[in-house]
Amino acid sequence: MGVDWRSVSTREAARRRLRLLRPRATADSVVAVPAPVQPIDLADDAQVSEVLDLAVRVGEVVLSAGTGVVDTTAQVRFIASTYGLSQCDIDVTFDAIRIWADRGPRLPPASDMRVVKYRSLDFTRLAAVDRLTRRLRTQLVPIGEAHAALDEIVSSRHPYPRWVSTAAWSLLAASIAVLLGGDYALAAISFATTAVIDIVNRMLHKLGLPLFFQHIVGGVLAAAPAIALTAYSPEWRDDAALIVAAGITVLLSGQQLVGSVQDAITGAPVTATARMLEVLMMTGGIVAGIGLALRFSTLFGVAVPSIGESAGRSTEYLAIKLIAGAVAAVAFALACYAERRALFAAALSGAGGTMVFLAIGDIGFGPVVSSGVAATAIGLVGGLMARRALTPPLVVAVAGITPLLPGLKVYRGLYALLEDETLLGFGQILGAFGVGCALAAGVILGEWFDRLLSRRAAPRAYDPAYTSDR
Repeated sequence: MGVDWRSVSTREAARRRLRLLRPRATADSVVAVPAPVQPIDLADDAQVSEVLDLAVRVGEVVLSAGTGVVDTTAQVRFIASTYGLSQCDIDVTFDAIRIWADRGPRLPPASDMRVVKYRSLDFTRLAAVDRLTRRLRTQLVPIGEAHAALDEIVSSRHPYPRWVSTAAWSLLAASIAVLLGGDYALAAISFATTAVIDIVNRMLHKLGLPLFFQHIVGGVLAAAPAIALTAYSPEWRDDAALIVAAGITVLLSGQQLVGSVQDAITGAPVTATARMLEVLMMTGGIVAGIGLALRFSTLFGVAVPSIGESAGRSTEYLAIKLIAGAVAAVAFALACYAERRALFAAALSGAGGTMVFLAIGDIGFGPVVSSGVAATAIGLVGGLMARRALTPPLVVAVAGITPLLPGLKVYRGLYALLEDETLLGFGQILGAFGVGCALAAGVILGEWFDRLLSRRAAPRAYDPAYTSDR
């Protein structure tokens, strides 16, 4: 019997269309388009300047949110090529984006530059820019309309009131305290302490105090309740340290650790060094603040909160800890103004990452290996869930690894140093640094697997069937 090739080709075309309808993250689909979707007149300097300005402004938003150099460069290049500027050289550093566009042998090259003066944890803005980029990929959007849409995104207010963010940071601290083995009383104290830290640092930020000193103040405020609780009742000495560990985790969350490691891995050493230095400086501020508070407590004869041998992450009370991991991830996403559609994905990412971390650790592996494996799972599954939620994978990934940040290990290192156990103290701090790098590297590896799977599941932009179906 002969094969009906016409019906076969029809079914193949139908399958290709179904693949195109699958929601994909912009990072998966940002490629050099074969032809400009909305071409401009390359001889018109005004239009070329508008395109370059739009490209670098989009890059500014994604870079300020912690996106790596490679993904930021891809976003900028995609915006420019969409309007016909396909021959571009792009230079992205820690605080600047530069672009040069070649307009052919008869026209001089055009250039633009944008200095990134801020770092933002506004995930709603990041998701909105992600949707705008997806819209430019599929629709004929005039350059003026694209600028107006970006202006509206950048100038729009946060989707939640300010007190919601403060409550979310506090809920994050309470969840971390429970995850580390604390009871509900310690969770309540951690909640109140973090609320005070957030309010005080907001006031200091308005007064123009540098972020490093804000973290010192935050470290002092994180340690003060634990010291007071230890002075009031020595029986709380072991458990009170969990309040400090929860405060450290909150202060560490949101730092550009993932972006710095991603830049180091993908060949952007200058930006990676700058981001890593920023992370180390902020962490140093936290350590200095906590160390200052603990030193004053010893001077006044108050016992320093110690870490009990049983404190830490274990599979005991597994259900409660999985819930705490999910709540911690949701709280971080909410504190960073993530959209409602991303909260469920963040919850699954936090619970799944916590489960993998505890399971690998229970087998007998150390915290670095456990963190790396858990972060790889978060990067992979989080990317898949981010597609369903139509939100950038970075939002889900950073929220998912937040419950695994090494706040307890940092405090153990400080406590050992105060007890003149120098070797042990530096070992714990280096271990905390190793866990942080493992978390960031694991997320990047998981996202790579995720994109590899998406390439096999969807046709490439250069596929003739893809261009003809459009």
